[in-house]
Amino acid sequence: MPNASLPPSSTSLPGATVKYVIETLTTRIVTQEYATEERLPSERQLAQELGVARNTVREALDQLETRGMIRRRAGSGSFVTYNPDGAGAALSPVASETGPLQLQVMRGILEPEMVRLAIVNMSPKQIEALSVVLSKMEAVQADATAFVTLEEEFHRLIAEGTGNPLLIACYNLVLDARRQSFRAAMYRRHLTPARIEIYQRGYNGLFNAIAARDIEEASEFMKLALIEDQRLLLQED
Repeated sequence: MPNASLPPSSTSLPGATVKYVIETLTTRIVTQEYATEERLPSERQLAQELGVARNTVREALDQLETRGMIRRRAGSGSFVTYNPDGAGAALSPVASETGPLQLQVMRGILEPEMVRLAIVNMSPKQIEALSVVLSKMEAVQADATAFVTLEEEFHRLIAEGTGNPLLIACYNLVLDARRQSFRAAMYRRHLTPARIEIYQRGYNGLFNAIAARDIEEASEFMKLALIEDQRLLLQED
């Protein structure tokens, strides 16, 4: 006997077109094409530019507001609230109460499994979006803040690629915790141009493993990246 109280499965995640708009706008925000506190183009303008319906843009903006990337003001439009410096207070009370080592423990639980699920479920379009962010990462030479911002977006796209709404929600909390001031300060001290170059090679390897659907290689990178972050944190003690 069917359970009438269950919502249709199609409501659990945004549709493909909404995801496309979310990914496009998110990339523009994290790369500062739309700067913090800047007003976004109107729903009508975005719909025309992206070739989608206005209700699709509206749904994507709802999702971005839920993630804390924009704020919608009645009668005024949508404004960017995302902080590229990562130095502000975390948006979530849970994230703001999470210490550095607690964050690393949670990343160790989620990220290896997250990349495994993403490799199984990511569409070619999602892999292409990951490639776009990787290209921007590879263009960074010395700006640690820009690199960390793009690194977070790279991980967020992997989380989206799992297709698991609960895991995505959990990982959005992880990303929120990663934006706390202790991590921004750590990277300002340790993310030198030479280290950025090392990370770029690693992320290139991770992307190639994801594109090749190589679960073992991708999981190994995630584990090595966690070990490196843990080492940097221990140097801060």
